[in-house]
Amino acid sequence: MRIDLHSHSDASDGTQPPADVVRRAREAGLDVLALTDHDTVDGLPAATAALPAGLTLVPGMELSCRRDGMSIHLLAYLFDPAAPELADECRRIRDARERRGREMVERLVELGVPVTWEQIGALTNGGVVGRPHIARAMVEAGAITEPAQAFTSEWIAPGGRAYVSRYALDPATAVRLVTAAGGVAVLAHPKAGRRGRVIPDEWISELAEIGLFGVEVDHLDHDPAARTHLRSLAADLGLAATGSSDDHGELTGHRLGCETTAVDVYERLVAAASGTVPITKDR
Repeated sequence: MRIDLHSHSDASDGTQPPADVVRRAREAGLDVLALTDHDTVDGLPAATAALPAGLTLVPGMELSCRRDGMSIHLLAYLFDPAAPELADECRRIRDARERRGREMVERLVELGVPVTWEQIGALTNGGVVGRPHIARAMVEAGAITEPAQAFTSEWIAPGGRAYVSRYALDPATAVRLVTAAGGVAVLAHPKAGRRGRVIPDEWISELAEIGLFGVEVDHLDHDPAARTHLRSLAADLGLAATGSSDDHGELTGHRLGCETTAVDVYERLVAAASGTVPITKDR
């Protein structure tokens, strides 16, 4: 079995509709795919409706967290999306994303970049607003030539001229909410130095003590040394080690299946969850 536990659709900051994501996952030879859009499960109905035979869909979400000014992402799997506290926090995060997006557009206009909120709305197609949408709008406006150029101090990287902070959960609170909703929590790309997100081992240990299930080890943002360290740390803490593509469609080069999770880890994850179950269609 080939299992990819981290992917995005245009329900958040991916570039492809959920139906296309599941189709491409099967074409890439995957047997299991988790759809983990940022702070929303809105893409899951369309992904389920289009699910091809032979592919199992794991309902998931990537929760926005922050500790001591550092952005931290938590992958949540197989939780009950109707759990009130978790659902309320997700709405709060999404509302904050929109407010932040509008303010960033205003700052860019002040800096001479002719982007509009209507542009952003067209790019999100009703999904959750993220900085990648703003980066794509900046490309359309001719301010930069590729989205990656937006994520600098000149533009919308943390501390950048047009950057705006927003509300995010404390990661410990997020782990507790996911667990209370019957889900399983995995720390996403915790040693992604390229993104400026090297989460201290002490923080990971603290989260393990309150119910963190695993850490994402095999990720393209982790070099061999980071992977070796994380695998050892996970073993010491009794955490599962997952692997996944973190595919965002065109933004990341359509890389579904480039990193995968071991079958036994996936089976443990499913067994640990009680909020919902993986989805499979036979047809």
